[in-house]
Amino acid sequence: MSRQAKAVVCREWGQPVQVETITIDPPKRGEVTIKVAACGVCHSDHSATTGKIQYPPPLVLGHEGAGVVVEVGEGVTELKEGDYVVSTFITMCGKCRNCVRGRPVLCENARKSMVTLPDGTVRTHGKDGEDLYVFGACGVMAEYATMHVDNCVKIDDDVPMSSAALVGCAVITGVGSVFNTAQLEPGSRAAVFGIGGVGLNAIQGCVTAGAEMVIAVDTNEKKLEMAKAFGATHTINTNEVEDVSKAIKKLSAGGVDYAFECVGNGKVVEQAYKALGRAGTVVVVGVADMKDKTSISTFALPADERTLKGSWLGSARPQYDFPKILNLYKANRLKLDELITKTYSIDEAPQAFEDMIAGKNARGVIVFE
Repeated sequence: MSRQAKAVVCREWGQPVQVETITIDPPKRGEVTIKVAACGVCHSDHSATTGKIQYPPPLVLGHEGAGVVVEVGEGVTELKEGDYVVSTFITMCGKCRNCVRGRPVLCENARKSMVTLPDGTVRTHGKDGEDLYVFGACGVMAEYATMHVDNCVKIDDDVPMSSAALVGCAVITGVGSVFNTAQLEPGSRAAVFGIGGVGLNAIQGCVTAGAEMVIAVDTNEKKLEMAKAFGATHTINTNEVEDVSKAIKKLSAGGVDYAFECVGNGKVVEQAYKALGRAGTVVVVGVADMKDKTSISTFALPADERTLKGSWLGSARPQYDFPKILNLYKANRLKLDELITKTYSIDEAPQAFEDMIAGKNARGVIVFE
């Protein structure tokens, strides 16, 4: 059956988000409808409202959600009504070269469903019946969402939904960049640039993986204090040093083994690269503007055997990695509850975006009744 639901919608680039009542169609073959319990407010959602991520409006926001399955479509056997799930904006065809070699985040067919479901259509409509695009095949910043079953990961029902939701983006992006992309070795020295939701998770990923030194780098002193709570051994406020790369090299006795850029800025990538020791690796996690550029010393790549790598959603395999992360959380080895600075109702979504832009939250979460 069709459902009426409040949703957070981007109507025009450069304008504040709007809370609207929309219609959610029932699931078709291979799809499920979930009642969303919680959705994280992510910088990527904001980037979609500014045009930095060029998803066309009108667009239902939200890709970092958790909820309960309330209806299943024809042919769905992986999930049933009552199952708890976390959304993932990675659509995996399971057949292309990257999928079959274990790199589903690089699925060659995923771009077909960046703002629709995999079949190229949507289940979301405005008050006049107009089609509404959905962020990353999800659109979970809404009371209900109909998605393809492959965009849902089943989880245990003993995890708070507000915490579980964060696994779908912030947590896997940060922790996965350490575990999967960098494959950080115990005893390594690391620096994390940009201490937002993703950066905090990169920090705790480094700690869990056994790094002996984790340097947090940011301009916001409040966020640097958060970094300490998540395991950073040292902090650097870039407003207080003349050359952040030299400051890191001094702290780490010659440079770090791994540097994680969680800002999405070419100049910061350059700083991270210069902060490396020999055989060091920069992992670029942040999503930059498409016109942004990075300039590095080409000579240092072979001479120091440095590596520059990208990490998309922490190089995740969602069906495998999400439950693993939640098991680490239940074993008190990863912090999730502590990431949530503030919760909001859906009617407070515009304020949640303002607070995120102002840097007030590690993560703001919209909690649905």
